[in-house]
Amino acid sequence: MSRSHAASSTGEVDEKIDASVLIVAGVVVMGSIMSILDITVVNVAIPTFLTEFEVDKISTVAWVVTAYTLALAAVIPMTGWAADRFGTKRLYMLALALFTAGSVLCAMAWSIESLIAFRVVQGLGGGMLMPLGMTIMTRAAGPKRMGRLMAILGIPMLLGPIAGPILGGWLIEVATWHWIFLINLPLGIGALIYAALALPKDEAHPSETFDFVGMLMMSPGLALFLYGVSSIPEVGGMDHVKVWGTMLGGALLIAAFVVYSFKPAHPLLDLRLFKNFNLTISILTMFLFASAFFGGLFLVPTYLQQVGGETALGAGLLMAPQGLGAMLTMPLAGILADRFPVGRIVPFGIAVITGGMFALTKIDADTSNTHLMINLFILGLGMGLTMMPIMSSALRTLRPHEIARGSTLLNITQQIASSMGVATISVVLVQNREGSKALAAAEAMSHAQMAGTQPPADVLAIIAQYGESFQSVVLDDLTASFAAAFFISCIMCGVAFLASLLLPKKRSADETENTTPVVIH
Repeated sequence: MSRSHAASSTGEVDEKIDASVLIVAGVVVMGSIMSILDITVVNVAIPTFLTEFEVDKISTVAWVVTAYTLALAAVIPMTGWAADRFGTKRLYMLALALFTAGSVLCAMAWSIESLIAFRVVQGLGGGMLMPLGMTIMTRAAGPKRMGRLMAILGIPMLLGPIAGPILGGWLIEVATWHWIFLINLPLGIGALIYAALALPKDEAHPSETFDFVGMLMMSPGLALFLYGVSSIPEVGGMDHVKVWGTMLGGALLIAAFVVYSFKPAHPLLDLRLFKNFNLTISILTMFLFASAFFGGLFLVPTYLQQVGGETALGAGLLMAPQGLGAMLTMPLAGILADRFPVGRIVPFGIAVITGGMFALTKIDADTSNTHLMINLFILGLGMGLTMMPIMSSALRTLRPHEIARGSTLLNITQQIASSMGVATISVVLVQNREGSKALAAAEAMSHAQMAGTQPPADVLAIIAQYGESFQSVVLDDLTASFAAAFFISCIMCGVAFLASLLLPKKRSADETENTTPVVIH
């Protein structure tokens, strides 16, 4: 009998993290870093995709991120069912293989549409890695040691947001954009070998049925709704059927899912959990926060390259302070969350984020890199104080048999929020860009130069109208469009702060001790 098993059987808790647990933790960290790296690497490559695939609007390229997070949201709820049916180790290795194969396919993409499609394949694998990893860790360490273990795992997992932009920028500069995906091939092969050797064998134990009907309503509904949102810049407003038709169809599917989800015994998402007020407020706060934070952060590498004139590597290096800030405060947040109610921690974290986002609304063409790095560091500090406390607190008041369903609900909500934030903020950016004649003329001139053709006469007339001030006007208007998008993120952060004020400020008597912490991409 192992020491950890003996401790659990006698009711005592061995809080020491032994070597066997750390070996298993290494597998989980490796898979997590792969998926986290992939998100941050792609963000810094957005301007490259705009050029390489000759795409006019960033809202189209944003689907490279949105498709991935929607795929995560689609596959997360079926992970528990699949793990019971096929075994955790077998499914974890399948997820690693699927993610690695999707990465290779992404590197082979010949158009923005094919890249988006292959990102879905990646997301289907990546979406299983995190919940499976948490299941593996809970079994290895036991719920009593999860808090201590997550304090250890939190810092290496944060290396992804720091190293991702730098690695992505470096690969784009010294090689090509294809290598930001091909880098996952050796990592994936290594993780597969490590998992095969380190993870203990487990048996499949088919249990509850999976809600395929719910999945066929929710996933297409979200995709249709967000496709309609991202199509607004292309058609110039909400009155085109491509916008309102897809948004309406998506909304109807989502509404049908909500009504249907109360009927099956094991729904895709257990919306009955919203009867718990603390869980409801936590999910609302997290949704608003994640939409604002990830939507705004998505634009920063593009701003640094298009306005600041940075290379992809330079933009990646300038993004590092955000990850460093989160690395400093995330362990502290874990300690505070064990000692104080979440309602006394999260509002402070979101207030810090709101302040950092507000500072980004004041950027202009002369804003220094030092100023931007300080803002990003502040955003990271706030993110580290917000993410883990709000996720773990949401599960504390659930009964033990509700925790798995609550964890699924939280994970999916975070991924949906990230998708909606990126889609919405990118649309705001494009809409503000299209209001500038100087920017439209500059883009038309760039396309003509790339195609080797003569620019249209009206474009030349606009350039002549501005004369020597044309370049400065373009830069000012471009900066203003980013500032407007950051302003929307700031407003959303403010709303999230108001929601966070409703979080519990006292420990409730029914908080469960068996909460499994949830780590988010």
